[in-house]
Amino acid sequence: MSELPLKYQRLKDTHGAFIDAVEQLGMAVKGAGPLDEKTALLIQIAAAAATRSEGSVHSHTRRALTAGVKREEIVHAVILLTSIIGFPQVAAALTWIDDIFEAQQGE
Repeated sequence: MSELPLKYQRLKDTHGAFIDAVEQLGMAVKGAGPLDEKTALLIQIAAAAATRSEGSVHSHTRRALTAGVKREEIVHAVILLTSIIGFPQVAAALTWIDDIFEAQQGE
């Protein structure tokens, strides 16, 4: 799970300074407040689901699992969004989360 997705790696290879800046921004904002890593990751997954970003849901789900966040916690963070973003979008996000769990089972 530590390998970067191929598309992300290609972007990093072609636009390294840009990706470095994005990664540094991510670390800076995580360190700027009192939230623990688990809470921050769950917020990021929920935001990715709310903005309909499949790639971001994949990425943040992988990161959360690496950090020890449980599947049930990730799923709960997304289903909490149902009354805000609607069932169809929550269902889509849950399938994107399942993509990562299924990929892990294949490892």
